[in-house]
Amino acid sequence: MMKKITVIGLGAGDLEQLPLGVYRLLQKADHIYIRTNEHPVVQDLMKEGLHFNSFDNVYEKYDQFEEVYEEIVNVLISEALHKEILYAVPGHPFVAERTVQLLVDKCSKYGIEINIAGGQSFLDSTFTSLQIDPIEGFQFLDATSLQRQQIQYNQHIIICQMYDQFIASEVKLTLMEDLPDDYEVMILTAIGSEAEEVRKVPLYELDRQSTISNLTSLYVPPVNDEKLLYHTFSSLRSVIAILRGPDGCPWDKKQTHQSLKKYILEEAYELVDAIDNDDVWNTIEELGDVLLQVMLHAQIGDDDGLFNIDDVVRSITEKMIRRHPHVFAGERVVDSDEVVYNWEQIKQDEKKGMQHSASLLEEVPKSLPGLLRAYKYQKKAAQVGFDWDDVSPMWDKVREEIEEFQVEATNHNQKNMLTEFGDILFALVNISRYYKIDPEEAITSANNKFFKRFRFIENTVRDEGKEIESFSLEQLDEIWTSAKKKGL
Repeated sequence: MMKKITVIGLGAGDLEQLPLGVYRLLQKADHIYIRTNEHPVVQDLMKEGLHFNSFDNVYEKYDQFEEVYEEIVNVLISEALHKEILYAVPGHPFVAERTVQLLVDKCSKYGIEINIAGGQSFLDSTFTSLQIDPIEGFQFLDATSLQRQQIQYNQHIIICQMYDQFIASEVKLTLMEDLPDDYEVMILTAIGSEAEEVRKVPLYELDRQSTISNLTSLYVPPVNDEKLLYHTFSSLRSVIAILRGPDGCPWDKKQTHQSLKKYILEEAYELVDAIDNDDVWNTIEELGDVLLQVMLHAQIGDDDGLFNIDDVVRSITEKMIRRHPHVFAGERVVDSDEVVYNWEQIKQDEKKGMQHSASLLEEVPKSLPGLLRAYKYQKKAAQVGFDWDDVSPMWDKVREEIEEFQVEATNHNQKNMLTEFGDILFALVNISRYYKIDPEEAITSANNKFFKRFRFIENTVRDEGKEIESFSLEQLDEIWTSAKKKGL
């Protein structure tokens, strides 16, 4: 006996709209299974004496739709192993019908022939009701698995399978991440049937509608106001391209990688300052300024035909996945130290086969601030064993360098004093590295502390109505000590 499943679509509307061929298949079938009874055509067919095996009860057993679909498919395959069956689904079998996709994937494994016998999708009726042309740009999305990054707001969007208020609420919250609360959308119910209803509502009221059912979809009209999408990456990319384009800004158009490189350093330091001040809004602004520099460099690369922002994003995405096998490849790690070790090992593996630099230290950018560059030089050297295991000789080295500086200071040898003072700082960086202290963060903290305490001195002097120059060092030092006691 041939093992066979025939799949038909019941269309979107009433019995009068059911294709004749589909109707005849239903009439001839001995074993009819239907995903749900909740469809206008089903009620009419039952009145004509047809009997169905419905899977509505399966929906009550699981919390996840995928589990429901898996059981439906498993039952269908089990039944098809010893009899020919007909499986009926709403709409068209290949439009928003996960069970059919699963059947197609699984039937071949069991030697079951699957025949898709057609049906009418509700999309045709939807386009008619809304009077829209999908050629203008159209997206068809599933409410039960809606992801923000999928959505293209410059197109007509239809979101199907908005079964209930809970799913409607999830859809609303997703859309409200990009659209205003009062953005008008349309709730579509029973499209293509006599009970068809199209209701326009503001987005914030989406999940407050009592008419939402398993026959409900949502229409989101294209966003025509560009300002509503200023927060999207595509909008930023477009703005940068315009600034660098023929009719763009003269300053932006003449910039090069070389002319811009100083700005990315400035913006990075301003960002660090905002973070240190715990200034949220300024942090947002400064992150934007850093991103602007990235976008400008990427656009210059695009204009020169060398690379674009897609290459930049692809490069960092691939690197993050490659260097986090414990997240993306199932490897196990014990702690963050092992993560760092693995990162360095993977980094070294990536460089195998590449032309090696003359020195391990060449990997450290020479444009880094002095203390940070010293820190990274020492860290690189430590990787090959050039490092002390104990802090005691590090302190001895600091004392040695201080004594050498004092000798040069006594001799008033300015050139040698500069060199020896640098050696003191380099030796202190070694101690900071031993105690896992970032020297740049440490000096920044000291600078900030000095700024606050000196500002306190200035304010105190000003409150007394005097000039700061009229105070002796001892008096100013007393005010400094007062600032210190106040925790500044």
